[in-house]
Amino acid sequence: MTRMPVVADRFYPADPQTLQRMVAQMIPPVAETARQQALAVIMPHAGYVYSGATAGQTVGRVRVPETVLILGPNHHGRGQALALGTDDWQMPMGKVAIDRQLADALLQASSLIVADEQAHRPEHSLEVQLPFLQQLQPNLRIVPLVVSHISYATCTQVARELAVAIGSLRKPVLIVASSDMSHYESRQQAEQKDRMALERILAMDPEGLYNTVLGRRISMCGIMPTTIALLTAMELGATSAELVRYTDSGEASGDTSQVVGYAGLIIS
Repeated sequence: MTRMPVVADRFYPADPQTLQRMVAQMIPPVAETARQQALAVIMPHAGYVYSGATAGQTVGRVRVPETVLILGPNHHGRGQALALGTDDWQMPMGKVAIDRQLADALLQASSLIVADEQAHRPEHSLEVQLPFLQQLQPNLRIVPLVVSHISYATCTQVARELAVAIGSLRKPVLIVASSDMSHYESRQQAEQKDRMALERILAMDPEGLYNTVLGRRISMCGIMPTTIALLTAMELGATSAELVRYTDSGEASGDTSQVVGYAGLIIS
């Protein structure tokens, strides 16, 4: 079986050449030798006209290895709470294979992660990241993980299991957490709330991030993937976070009365 695109021609162009040109324009021209060695990045997943520049500027700053673990939220509620995709993905810019070695290591290391395609079929949060990764890494292999609402204790357990599996490979793995920030609030309200969440990420405080987002009712859809990614990166030795860009949908639409916030961060 192959996982086919679900938001091509909606969130991004379905035509391969058009898509490649658009993605190339959104990634800054940084020499490979000048790119950072990062453990994780946090990237938005809206339509490219809204969040593509933030995504491109973020991932364009780091070295993308051949293996990328992508964590995204479950917007549809289908499938398992921690659903690992094992089907290869057919994308407009070419086929993206699953890294079987890491996928098998995760399933072996974790008592919580389950192989499950049902959560992946309709989900866009991982799909929109792939063209950026493909542009930067022609030999890309992925391990896609869709995450539903889980407790902080479960996040910490999953992060430890991910770190064990990644550590066993002895090859570089980039973690991508897919998340938008506040949804459908005024620019002023969104920025105020998002700042609270971003401060916790920049402080390398995953528990504070989790509690702030849930306690303050910040509509950050990828809070679970972001918390897990931050915890996993810290297990693997990460000590700092950098905000590359924060913006919102109003920058593209002109409507600042109801925006969606977008942030790009690098964890190293």
